[in-house]
Amino acid sequence: MYICLCNALTDKQVRQAVADGACRPRDIYGACGCRAQCSSCARAMVAAIRDAAAAWAPPPGRPKGEPVPAP
Repeated sequence: MYICLCNALTDKQVRQAVADGACRPRDIYGACGCRAQCSSCARAMVAAIRDAAAAWAPPPGRPKGEPVPAP
């Protein structure tokens, strides 16, 4: 699915940029070799960043940075 029509960025590209360390929409644009144009996609990008941050967050009660045991 396209997230940014101006730059033809897909949700897969946005997720990959976030996985590679992008933490702001500007970082996503840079990782994908483009720049903001109309900014109508900024909300979707921020949501992707928040979703990724939630996935990497430690479970409640576990200090950040402490390894999570394998299931």
